Amino acid sequence: MEQLVNPSETTRILQLVAEAGPVVKAVLFLLFFLSVASWTVILVKLRALRSARRASNHFLEIFWNSNRLDTIYEAAKKLKVCPLTEVFKAGYIELVNVKTNAKQREKEAAREGGTAPADISKDIGGIDNVHRALRRAATSEVTRLESLVPFLATTGSTAPFIGLFGTVWGIMNSFINIGASKDTSLAVVAPGISEALVATAVGLFAAIPAVVFYNHFLSTIRVLSSEIDNFSNDFINIVKRHFF
Repeated sequence: MEQLVNPSETTRILQLVAEAGPVVKAVLFLLFFLSVASWTVILVKLRALRSARRASNHFLEIFWNSNRLDTIYEAAKKLKVCPLTEVFKAGYIELVNVKTNAKQREKEAAREGGTAPADISKDIGGIDNVHRALRRAATSEVTRLESLVPFLATTGSTAPFIGLFGTVWGIMNSFINIGASKDTSLAVVAPGISEALVATAVGLFAAIPAVVFYNHFLSTIRVLSSEIDNFSNDFINIVKRHFF
């Protein structure tokens, strides 16, 4: 089987990089940094989003198979890196606070000789507080899921232009050298142009994976965001039905 990359070709490319001018070397170093950073972000987000999908599916099974919110809450505390559990815990804690406030008003009314039933359905702001808690938690989780992803978009959009800048600079220097030597033979022109085109190739190498995985992550986050919104609506409906 023929080798996909000829060692001699790799050696020539490395030689071109070593012989490049300081500006082109700086461009190549920047592109190398962007490529390494992009692949680091890609690997981190792949693992994080995969874990979030698995944990969310597991939590939904627990949620719909249980009849008690406190039991679901105890199970949710054991799940990590799960957007739905964070949203549920925020809504549940706010619901408990509303119930606690209602009981506290009942005790205060009893001490004063009046009556104030501990019925949270009479609390006008109760369901709104739960809804706001769910919305804040959902926004926070979507923001966490989207973290680092814009860096891929930045790399995908700027790396080709950075590489093109290195290419233009290298070709410009090549023509300056041609003018100085007054020799337009291919042997004189080819090394400088080859050196310059390496920057464009490296720029595309950094940009293409960043764009591909950026679109993939956006699609995955969009699905998780829809699941969060649907779960928030289901949780609100359950709370309204049983408590308000």
